[in-house]
Amino acid sequence: MKIVVTGGLGFIGSHTVVELQNEGFEVIVIDNLSNSSERVLDGIYAITGKMPIFEKIDLRDKASVQNIFKKYNDISGVIHFAASKAVGESVENPLLYYENNINTLVYLLQELEKLPIVSFIFSSSCTVYGQAEKMPITENASVQPAMSPYGNTKQIGEEIIADVAKVSNINAVLLRYFNPIGAHPSTEIGELPIGVPQNLVPFITQTAIGLREQLSVYGDDYATPDGTAVRDYIHVVDLAKAHVMALQRLLKKQNIEKVETFNLGTGTGTSVLQVITTFEKVSNQKLNYKIVGRREGDITSAYANTDKANKVLGWKAQSSLEEALASAWKWEQKIRS
Repeated sequence: MKIVVTGGLGFIGSHTVVELQNEGFEVIVIDNLSNSSERVLDGIYAITGKMPIFEKIDLRDKASVQNIFKKYNDISGVIHFAASKAVGESVENPLLYYENNINTLVYLLQELEKLPIVSFIFSSSCTVYGQAEKMPITENASVQPAMSPYGNTKQIGEEIIADVAKVSNINAVLLRYFNPIGAHPSTEIGELPIGVPQNLVPFITQTAIGLREQLSVYGDDYATPDGTAVRDYIHVVDLAKAHVMALQRLLKKQNIEKVETFNLGTGTGTSVLQVITTFEKVSNQKLNYKIVGRREGDITSAYANTDKANKVLGWKAQSSLEEALASAWKWEQKIRS
C-alpha cells in the first residue's frame, strides 16, 4: 500500500517513515526541506534497507499538490506532518503559520476528497487543550482558546478535518502529541533543528556539546513542585509507532467514528529542571543554565491521560525519559563528530 507522508524528512516524520517501511508499506515522502535535509533519506535507508520515494514539493503551491495525486493515483493513506511548529515564532509571525498550517491542509483535503476512500492521520498537538483545568489530560478535556497562533492552527485544522469527514470518504485520526524527544537508537536519524532550537531537549544537547553558551529556563515561578513548567516527554520512536497503529486501524476499518482522537504521551509530567538533572545524569555533563522570565504562550503544566490510546489503539509508550535523553545525546554527539 502506498502511503504519503508530508514533512516526512522532519523529526517525527522521518521516524514514522522508518516504522511504516518496517511494516511493509510503500512510502512517498513529501517535503520542501524548509526545516529538514535530504540527507535524512540516507538515514532512513541505512535503518530499513529501503529508500522511500521522495518528492520535493511545497504544499503551499496548490498545483504541485494536485500534480502529486495525479502522478500517484493509488494512494491508500496520508500522514500529514508538514507544518510550522514553534510557539514563539508563531506569536511573532502569525501569517506564516496560518498560510503554512492551514492552506496546505485545505489543498491536501481537496485532493483526498476526490478519492474513493482514504485514511488520513493528522499530526495535532496537546496545545489544543491550552492550560487544561485537570491533569492528566483526557481526550474529553475541553479545547481551550488557543494561547498562540501555532495552537490555533492545530485547533482550526482539527475542525476542518471533522467538517470534511462528515461529507466525504475521508476517515481520520487526530493524534494529539505531548512533547516528542530523543532519536532513533541506530543514531541514523534524529532531531535536526535549523538555526536556534525552539524545543528544550535539542537546546540542552547543543548546550552540553558547546554549540550554545547557555540554556535559558523560562520561568521558575509556576505553580509546580519546583516552579518550572511541567510537560510530558515521549520518545519519538514510540510516537512514530502510534502513527502506524492508527493508520492500520483505519485501513482495517476498525474505527468506530469517522474522526477519532488520541492523546500520545507517557502519562507522566516532568519539570524542566527534572529534565535537566536527568540529562546531566545520563550524559555525565554539567549544563550551564540560567533562569529567565517566562515565555509568551507557555502554559504551566500538560501531561496526558493515555488510557484511550492504550486500550483502543493497543499502543503504549515503552521508553523511559532516561532512554530518550540518552538517545538524544548520542545523536547530538554523532552529528557534531
